[in-house]
Amino acid sequence: MDIRIILERHEDGYVAYPIGIWGVIIGQGDTAEEAMADVMSAIKFHAETFGEASLWSDDRVLQVELREARV
Repeated sequence: MDIRIILERHEDGYVAYPIGIWGVIIGQGDTAEEAMADVMSAIKFHAETFGEASLWSDDRVLQVELREARV
């Protein structure tokens, strides 16, 4: 199964999270590879805990955009 992952680079490392999966799933690491491995582990744990059906919904994310807003 293919899962789209957002990978963010920060000053102190990387954060990764999947798009379109219900619940809070996040990975982090000092490198992009560590963050990706961590988020994949979290996704597998999520599927084992809540069932594979929890990874998908009928409301699939079709597009992701990055926008800025002033608060």
